[in-house]
Amino acid sequence: MELIPELVSQLGIGADQAKGGAGLLFKLVQSKLGGDFSKIASALPEVTGLIQSAPQAGGAAQLLGGLAAKFGGGKGASLAGLASLAGGFSQLKLDPGMIGKFVPVILSFVQAKGGGELQALIAKVLK
Repeated sequence: MELIPELVSQLGIGADQAKGGAGLLFKLVQSKLGGDFSKIASALPEVTGLIQSAPQAGGAAQLLGGLAAKFGGGKGASLAGLASLAGGFSQLKLDPGMIGKFVPVILSFVQAKGGGELQALIAKVLK
């Protein structure tokens, strides 16, 4: 299973949108997992390239994310992640509602390529 063709066929989006969206999700996972992300990067080397193809979050979404993290504690941190994803997804001309459609495809890809342990690690961040 290759992730980008899978996203394109299941979600009906372009390859660049699939790369950017997957990159945004993996970037969020990387920021939340810190050192544990190296397990994912070594098992799935293509993830690093996807992260580099993700659009840079900026503007209002970044500001909202920062505020949510400051005031919301743990819950705010996940809200901050989702706010920055929404900004990135709209830069890719994707509805932020698509974020939820990317997650199961990414989780099944990680399960197929990296096994249950990696899948559980990522699911902890994305669920």
